[in-house]
Formats: sequence, structure tokens, C-alpha cells
Amino acid sequence: MTLWRIRISLLLVAVTFFICQQPITPVYAETTLGYSPAPALNPLKGLVPYARPVSDRFPNSMEFNYLALSDLVVGENSYNWEPLEYLLDDIASRHKQAIFRVWMEYPGKEKGIPEYLIKKGLRVTEWNNTNTAPFPPKKVRTPDYSNRSLRTMLTRFIAELGKRYDGDARIGFITAGLLGTWGEWHTYPRTELMAEKNVQNDVLQAYSTAFKKTPVLFRYPAGKDDPTYVRNDNQPFGYHDDAFSWETSDTGKDPKSWFFLSRMQRANAMDKWKNYPIGGEISPEVWGTIFDKHPSRPQAQDFGECVRLTHASWLLDSGMFKKLQPTDRISTAKQHVQKMGYEFQITRVSFSQKEDQDIIEISLQNHGVAPFYHDWKIELGRFTSNTHLVKRLKTNWSLCGILPKAEMLWKTTIPMSKDQLAVRVINPLPNGIPLTFANDPSLQMGDGWLLLPKQ
Repeated sequence: MTLWRIRISLLLVAVTFFICQQPITPVYAETTLGYSPAPALNPLKGLVPYARPVSDRFPNSMEFNYLALSDLVVGENSYNWEPLEYLLDDIASRHKQAIFRVWMEYPGKEKGIPEYLIKKGLRVTEWNNTNTAPFPPKKVRTPDYSNRSLRTMLTRFIAELGKRYDGDARIGFITAGLLGTWGEWHTYPRTELMAEKNVQNDVLQAYSTAFKKTPVLFRYPAGKDDPTYVRNDNQPFGYHDDAFSWETSDTGKDPKSWFFLSRMQRANAMDKWKNYPIGGEISPEVWGTIFDKHPSRPQAQDFGECVRLTHASWLLDSGMFKKLQPTDRISTAKQHVQKMGYEFQITRVSFSQKEDQDIIEISLQNHGVAPFYHDWKIELGRFTSNTHLVKRLKTNWSLCGILPKAEMLWKTTIPMSKDQLAVRVINPLPNGIPLTFANDPSLQMGDGWLLLPKQ
């Protein structure tokens, strides 16, 4: 055997001996954690009332309201943010996040269009809207969307809105609004009055530029061949179905159906929910009653199935908040809400040690129908035996992108300690509703903290 081969053989033996002598980090505690449904009150999901609902009607973590554009745009490049500030602060005072939509035309309301545009000669069409069922027809004022000054105003307004409010902890979601009746991007039955695709694209691109953190949702999914709407399937937006459980699921009878899921399929947008949220409003025809075993309206579509197919995270519903509801209806609604959006269970936690460090591994699973769409921070906390928080520990963990039925492994190394350890997701809204894991209530320590047992 040559000298260099002998040296290599001896080196391999030495390396093998060294590797074998390295201590294997032992797991000194591993615990499997059981599932318990998370509360219907979890943030950024569930049923949503209009702002200032009667308290204790139904658990909710968000509130919604409309804003007239004319209250915010008070002159050319001149803005009054007080109405929006009041709305956001008012909702936040109840520890909740806001959803809002800005409109220019609304049945029965005179304002909406910035007054300075009318003084500059903007043409406005007044007409009687019969598309207000189950409510009586009302007058609508539709602006000439092709007007150059109006188009400039829209893009500048969105830019200013994003500059001030993108990533604002008081805001959960924004529905794009601005165009069409109720800001819903249609003027049916006067379809000839709706903004053309070039105007729609102005709004779309302005939102894309202005909002990088706060999710924005559009009313109608549209692919490259959509005859009415500018393409948005390739844009960073979610969608809202405002006729939920009424015109949501494709009946299979009409391939050109206007139902929400039919539009999603034609737009090739069925997987958009994996990155961008789906919301909307339960149709007024089935407010409240949609949670009955046998809804009073035969056209009602199965709520749970619609949630499963759309992957909806939140839905407006005046029915559960306008008046007291039967106990059975409330119980059923809570069960449905628990499965809307996300629902995270920590399934396993293990502790091991290396030198003077604790190695923590946490496995969690998403039992909901959608991921979590906000980049909220996650932290560990050290607690004494009397549950007194003595130290917070930052992590680089994230909830974003954990799809339904998927599992995530969080791992970190921290200084060794005999203190109890807990984990929580930080709601950036001061005193905001904590995110609660779907775990045994005995492990819930309050303020979103979940105890990580070592036995």
C-alpha cells in the first residue's frame, strides 16, 4: 500500500472516530398537544357587522363601514382624513380591526362624488336603480368615469391612502370600491355607465403600487379574456363575494353564470386564496337564516360548502347582529366561523439541550380553510411558576403561507432556564383581540399566550 493511501485510511478512521464520539442532542421532553376548537372571536376572520354593533349579539373581531369619497377628497389634491381616522379609532377602541370601502355612488345618497369635479364640469347621470332587491328602488348618481380629471383624482387619492394607511394595525382588509354602485364595480342594469377597462386599470395599478402590506380585495375576478373587467387574476389582490350563499356556488346549469365561483373558474383564479384573502357579504336574502338547518329561502346555498369552496376568511352579515338570534342558530354559526379562514393547533412541542442552550421545536397545523394573510410577529415568553412574565424572546417565525391541513415546524435556540415557556402571536393593534390557538383551554394563559408543557 502506498504511503498516501495509508495516510488517507488513517485520516478516515480518525474522522469516523471523531464523529461517533460527538454527543447526540437528547430530547429530554416531548409533548403531544390535543385539539380544542379555537374561539369564533379569533382576529381577522369570521362574521363582520357594521361599525358600532350592539354588543354581545355574536362574537366578532372586525367591523365594517362605508365612506363617501366626497368626505375624504375635499378639493383638488386636498384631503380630509378625519372621517377615516374617526372610524378606525372608534373600531380600535373596541379592540377590533376595521374593514372599509370608499364609494362614489350609492343608491339613495346624494353625495359621494367630490364636489370640485362637478364644479369643473364633470357630467353626472341620475337614474333610478331597480337592482336594490330586497329593498325598494332608489336614485343613483353616476359620474362620467372617462373624465380625465376624475381619473387623475382616483389615482392620486389611492396613492395618498396607501402612503398614510398601508400596514396600519387598525385595518384588517380594504375592499377596493370607488367604482360603480356601492363601490361594487357594476352599474347594473345601466351597464353602459360603468367605468371602461382603462379606468379600471388605473385603479388596479394604483392600489398595487400603494398597498404592499394591507390586503386589498376586488369584487370581480377577471382573466385576460374577460369582456367587462380588466384582468386581475395576475395581480396581488383577493376577492369579495357580496352575494355569499346565494350566488356563490356554480349550479352547473349555465357555463356563463355570474355566480362567484363560476367567475373564479373563468378567470383561472381558483387558487388565488393561497396567497390573497377571500371575503364578502352574506346575501341579504339569507341574513341570519343561512345558519338554520333548513333556511327559509330554497335558493339558499349550503354555507359550510360555500366556505369550503371559496376558502373565505370573513363575511359581512347584518342578520346575526341586528337582533337577538335563537340559541341554536348562534351555536351553528359559531361552529361555521371556527372553520372560516385559519385555525392553528400546536400539535407537538419538544425540548432538548446542548451545552447551556435549550433547543425548542414546535409543530403546528392549520385546521381552517385558508392561510393567515398578515405578517404578525411571534414571540416566546418565560413565566415563573406563578405565571408572571419575566422575559420576552423574539423569533423569526411566521404564520403566513401555512395552507389548510399543512404542518409547520418552528425551531429556535434560547438560553437555558427553569422558567415555564409559552408562545403567542402578537396582534399589532394595541389591546387588540389575541389570536388563540386551537388547543386545550387549560394551556391558555390569557392575552394569546399558550403554555408549552415539558412533560
